[in-house]
Amino acid sequence: MASPYNQKHKVQSLMSKKHPRIDISKVKTFPISGLQRKVQADFLGKPLGDNLSFREFLDSLPDILKAKDLREFADLWRNAAKSGKQCLLLMGAHPIKVGLSPIIIDLMEKGFITAVAGNGAVAIHDCEMALFGRTSEEVIDGLRDGSFGMSRETGEFLNEAAKFAQKNGLGYGEALGVKLSEVKPDFADISLLLAARRKNIPFTVHIAIGSDIIHQHPNFDGGAAGAASYEDFKILAEIISRLSGGIVINLGSAVVLPEVFLKALTVARNLGNDVKDFAAANFDMIQHYRANTNVVQRPTITGGGKAFSFTGHHEIMLPLVAGMVKNGWQRVAGGKKQI
Repeated sequence: MASPYNQKHKVQSLMSKKHPRIDISKVKTFPISGLQRKVQADFLGKPLGDNLSFREFLDSLPDILKAKDLREFADLWRNAAKSGKQCLLLMGAHPIKVGLSPIIIDLMEKGFITAVAGNGAVAIHDCEMALFGRTSEEVIDGLRDGSFGMSRETGEFLNEAAKFAQKNGLGYGEALGVKLSEVKPDFADISLLLAARRKNIPFTVHIAIGSDIIHQHPNFDGGAAGAASYEDFKILAEIISRLSGGIVINLGSAVVLPEVFLKALTVARNLGNDVKDFAAANFDMIQHYRANTNVVQRPTITGGGKAFSFTGHHEIMLPLVAGMVKNGWQRVAGGKKQI
């Protein structure tokens, strides 16, 4: 009979041979001086002291990952504006509702935004702010009794503007600018549409029928609204045909503007325009598929340029990047000035 000790020793020996070990003693090491590292001492952020300038704040940011990307995009945006290239802002309505209209208007007035494209909600909230100084209702309260979206004055103004646009062959955005200027609203200084009209900047409105509150109203004319929005699609496609070397920003539109942008870009290229080498950035609280795919990735993959995605609240991110852009260059009377 075999000894239990010999049997145990045999099993251990077989197990050792079944699972061989690599010889760590032969591993080579290298001096760190010859190896690359992604993080270096001069990339690090700097603690802020008291009473520092915005430029000093920017200098304090780490030169790593998104802080580095944001600096690069701000430089591309600034240089595009300096060179007279297109700086196109695509936007949803949320930036208006979080108080960014004055910042966007300032960028328009200083030449950092040369065209704006918004969805139907952008037009609604901008008009309500201009006309009444307030917007954004509590949906749940209005949904209970059927009053959600039923502001009479809002529907009358925007739906009549669509009919005016169709009658005169105008885009929806231009027609709204005309009608707002006629009534001289009390809060004209915070209207994107009026700022665009004042600066002769194209402002296009791209609707999805059934998605906006004014489409519920009895005076809504789908044919007029569709025709006006179609004129704006053609205006946007022409703007995009001149986008080479410029920048496009998608600010908070998850579906409508990314889809419209991709089709307008297709039309521009289909007609022989070599639209390429522009910087595309998506700013949103959550990175959505269409915004990143249709505005950032596909256009730059097929035409060169730079692609950026920044995640954060609009009310923080846009003022930050606007300050970065303006920190390096500003428009002054009679020309441009480096600062």
